[in-house]
Amino acid sequence: MTNVEPETITRKIPAVSTVTTPALLDRFESKYTIPIQMVDPIVQFIQPYCSYDKYSALSPDKYYKINSLYFDTPDFLFLRKRMLKAEKRFNMRIRCYGDNPKYPYFFEIKQRIGDIVRKTRAKIDDPDYARYFFATKDQPPPLEDQKSSRHRDLFYHTAFKYNARPVVLVQYRRQAFFSNYDEYARVTFDINIRYKAQDEYYPLPVEEDMIPCDLASGNDNCSYAILELKCYTSFVPLWMVDLVRAFNLQRSGFSKFSTCLKGVFSRYSQDGLFNRSKASMFEDFFPEE
Repeated sequence: MTNVEPETITRKIPAVSTVTTPALLDRFESKYTIPIQMVDPIVQFIQPYCSYDKYSALSPDKYYKINSLYFDTPDFLFLRKRMLKAEKRFNMRIRCYGDNPKYPYFFEIKQRIGDIVRKTRAKIDDPDYARYFFATKDQPPPLEDQKSSRHRDLFYHTAFKYNARPVVLVQYRRQAFFSNYDEYARVTFDINIRYKAQDEYYPLPVEEDMIPCDLASGNDNCSYAILELKCYTSFVPLWMVDLVRAFNLQRSGFSKFSTCLKGVFSRYSQDGLFNRSKASMFEDFFPEE
């Protein structure tokens, strides 16, 4: 790998970025599966341009835990669209942070059209939010933030429309950066990806139930990390282009949702817990190579 030094910048760089992810965001995303040994050199490369986000800044090792509870339909429509590389597809998840997650949680829908991702995000403080996923006359009260309220209601409506329910809880550790020079540009490294089958509506991990996925080992480190570069669709920062060239990065298109759900299918199939239709579905999704 070529050793390339980033351009020297004299402006004072803040230690922690104050930028936050917008509630509605159209962005370009590019993913790379890299050896864990590449993380530190890439961090050194981007530091003249970026600062840690607030969660990484507060963590002693700069990594923090993310818990994402993914939804799918009874016939796994979202997964099938992902595996077929459908041009238009989306997924739904409830996200929270830390070993013992506290509110707020976040309802997120990520819609992909080609390389462009539209993400909606709603902040949830109501511990009783799960009741509104069921067919009741109760309606969730409006939130103070009207945009967040619309995004929350869209999440409930989409879950009801597709009969989507929780299927897999995914947990990983993330080191994250925001650009100091661009309106929105973000770099993240995800390691130690783990999962468990989950049909409850709360993204609460149980340590002894979490299973390492293919890219993770059973300890605090793993052999590979998932690098993601994210920015507005209208402008890709030059330093991101330089980063890709300097480290000869090759896009991998890694999906935590499908990779971990594959793990769920595989384990259940081996344990004889699938009925015949689900076992057949497993073979169709993930044929042996």
